[in-house]
Amino acid sequence: MSKTFKVLLTIIILALFALMILIFSGSQFYTEWLWFKNLNYQRTFITMFFTNFWLRIIVGLLFTIFLYINLSFTKKLLLEYLSVKGDDNVESLFRGSNNDFIAWLNKKRLNYLFLLSSIILGFLFSSINQELWKIVLKYFNQTKFGIVDPIFSQDISFYVFSLPFYNFLKDMGMVLTVLTLITIAIIYTLSAGINSFKDVKFKLSSRAKTHITVLITLFLFLKALSYRLRMYDLLYSARGVVFGAGYTDVNANMLGLRVLTIIAFLTAIILLINLFKKNYRVLLWSLGLWLIASIIFGSLYPSFIQRFQVEPNEIDRERKYISYNIDMTLKAYGLNDIKEEEFRLTDNLTNEILADNEETVNNIRLLDPRPLLSTYNQLQGLRQYYTFPNIDIDRYMVDGEYRQVMLAARELDQNRLASQARTWINQKLKYTHGYGVTMSPVNTVTSDGLPTFLIKDIPPKTFSDIEVDNPAIYYGEKTNSDYIIANTKEGEFDYPLGSENAYTDYDGTGGVQLNNYFKKVLYAIRYSNIKLLLNQDITPESRIMYYRNIKTRVRKTAPFLSYDADPYLVVSEGRLFWIQDAYTTTDRFPYSQTSRIGNYIRNSIKVVIDTYNGSMKFYLIDEDDPLAVTYQKIFPDLFVSGEQMPDDIRAHLRYPQDLFLIQTELYSTYHMKNPTVFYNKEDRWNIPTEKYAGNSIQMEPYYNIVKLPDNENSEFVLMLPFTPINKNNMVAWIAARSDGDKYGELLVYSFPKDKLVYGPMQVESRIDQNADISQLLSLWGQRGSRVIRGNLLVIPIGEAILYVEPVYLQAETSELPELKRVVVAYKDRVVMRETFRQALNVIFGVEEIEDEKEEIEGQRPGMVEIISSDIQELSSRALEVYQEAQQSLKEGNWADYGEQIERLSELLERLNEISNLTDENM
Repeated sequence: MSKTFKVLLTIIILALFALMILIFSGSQFYTEWLWFKNLNYQRTFITMFFTNFWLRIIVGLLFTIFLYINLSFTKKLLLEYLSVKGDDNVESLFRGSNNDFIAWLNKKRLNYLFLLSSIILGFLFSSINQELWKIVLKYFNQTKFGIVDPIFSQDISFYVFSLPFYNFLKDMGMVLTVLTLITIAIIYTLSAGINSFKDVKFKLSSRAKTHITVLITLFLFLKALSYRLRMYDLLYSARGVVFGAGYTDVNANMLGLRVLTIIAFLTAIILLINLFKKNYRVLLWSLGLWLIASIIFGSLYPSFIQRFQVEPNEIDRERKYISYNIDMTLKAYGLNDIKEEEFRLTDNLTNEILADNEETVNNIRLLDPRPLLSTYNQLQGLRQYYTFPNIDIDRYMVDGEYRQVMLAARELDQNRLASQARTWINQKLKYTHGYGVTMSPVNTVTSDGLPTFLIKDIPPKTFSDIEVDNPAIYYGEKTNSDYIIANTKEGEFDYPLGSENAYTDYDGTGGVQLNNYFKKVLYAIRYSNIKLLLNQDITPESRIMYYRNIKTRVRKTAPFLSYDADPYLVVSEGRLFWIQDAYTTTDRFPYSQTSRIGNYIRNSIKVVIDTYNGSMKFYLIDEDDPLAVTYQKIFPDLFVSGEQMPDDIRAHLRYPQDLFLIQTELYSTYHMKNPTVFYNKEDRWNIPTEKYAGNSIQMEPYYNIVKLPDNENSEFVLMLPFTPINKNNMVAWIAARSDGDKYGELLVYSFPKDKLVYGPMQVESRIDQNADISQLLSLWGQRGSRVIRGNLLVIPIGEAILYVEPVYLQAETSELPELKRVVVAYKDRVVMRETFRQALNVIFGVEEIEDEKEEIEGQRPGMVEIISSDIQELSSRALEVYQEAQQSLKEGNWADYGEQIERLSELLERLNEISNLTDENM
């Protein structure tokens, strides 16, 4: 094989390899472009991709040019060295075949070698920072905050937008300078000093000394800049009693950085002057002074100030800086405008006041989302491949009434298909979407403790004026397949219809239309599946859908935002939408306390996603947020003014739980605005705990429709109580408003300090200590069932506090929790009854039920009546299930008939158990 043929073959192989890389990367790029184009966000894609691309090119070129120029200065000495030393010394040094390399190396080839090395190192360096494009775009599109820091009086935009950019330039310059300095120092050392391994002499030329001196000078200038920028970073110090610069930082560390900045700058000047005057003594003194100053001001002096001035008088020294931290933290987390009021606790709740708060009473949530999710999946899953990912809580006008409801999307989970059904055809062409929504009021159940439905079944049956015209769910929380293809000749499974199935053809705008062969080829390459080319059911009208999981979808579109963990479903004008809360965050807000998201957050953006078409609208609802406005400048095609949001969607905006929890955790400490009180943590609050399913857990924020004090109308709020640290009584509660123009307002109601207000855990203890309640719950637990105590809700009504807790019963062999009792506590009374209304009646004396009447020998009050009530309920439900089974039998729906018979069997078994218990208690 000739040498020419080998070279040609190598070129062909390399060309083919390069072509394959180009095809695969090109298919990924073009299909990503098509995805953004389908959403009409082409400009967003171009901005993100090409900004990142060109910045890498620019950084790579700058690094390459700088390194190449510096290497070029070494070329003359290196070539001289190689030409002079190309005899026995070189042979002893390089040995064998390396001498061929030295002989081959000449000026031109050395240029190529330096250039190639510079390019490789340059573009490796350019790929280090993946966030660079965000830093640069935010710097050039920054928006003023209108808030200045208390130390340097700089607008906060300097710290959020400018300082990261300056730090990047400084870091890039220092890394580039140090790497270049090391590289050329090695070359100069080799060129000047190696005669043999036994005799190493270092004798740098004047040219080499000048070159190295210039690079060291550049490094010193950059070091001076670094010291100057580090002064600003002191505002993020975590060394003091609070986050941010403390007394030692401002009076010692900052002084030290000023001194070091001056010394580094002067040393650089002296080093430049020394190139001409050759006075090394002055240079050595400068370097020595710099080293000594670094030790004194970097460590010794700050430690002295902290130990002998701050620690003996910490509160006096730090008071001003604690005030800075409190003020900036409240501003950064949107807590500076919180309204604080005293809750006038009179405990004068009467039936008249209850009647005046009827909307609140009628919307107290008795159904707990956690057991209800299991109930939904059991009653409304209907087929093994359907699932409800979670339960959402919202409010709707239902037949003219303002009602709080719970709802969930019935999604199709391909992982639940039978293993033999998980074929490519089924997973990509046929089982493409979920179907419908289930909705129920938060406080009404059937006689056997199951939810009553406003929307249920397939196709959706509605029992109110809320209609669902298009129930298909192509985009959801469980749509995790890499892709599906809709509108094919195969026909898509729509929903089960008795013993058969209903099929449909997609007619929406979601996904990319496969209207030419080129697109099919690209997607076949992207997903490494030739079936995309060979399948005959795919037509030019077919649409390929990917990134269908809504959480992935929004993050793909806008990766610079943070997102709430719980998107929620909305029924609007007959269609289904997801609302995803998005946040602007940063960790660069000076003096603001850090949390898990950084130290600044705003819920400025609401993303509305169509479940059928996958279209997204990023609504900017807070135009006072400088971060959001900056992003709008960068991506003008992405963000839409909140004023353009349809009214029916706006009516379902709700204050997000993730944001609320972050704010409440911080406010539990930062409600103490007096620095002395804050320092001593005298009035620190805590988020209370409650009992759930036998465990103590931290109480979660909960939505409720309430009439806030001094307000005429009920409204949808997110709320949470507070207790003092290490105590269980309640001291305050916080509410976030969600309705109308009051959206986003935060209110805190503090209780009078001279009154005891029971906290959630104290109420839980009183429930445990109630003989009637604990006896019944123990009895249920012994009957092969599991007792689940749901969320304890603290409900303000008038000038009083009501506590409500649902109690569920779940058979060990069933995943169908049933609401059996409701516990209501008010002042010193705790009552458990079958319904919330019954418990209220007992509390307020409308029905003095057989509680007082039935102190059965002082042992089991009301036990026989409770058991008898259970028998009546089960008998009634058994009859209903039997009638439903007969109806299914008549319709020939054998699947439903079998399910009803199984439920009837369970009811009869439980009825038999209770009958045996009745004999024991008679």
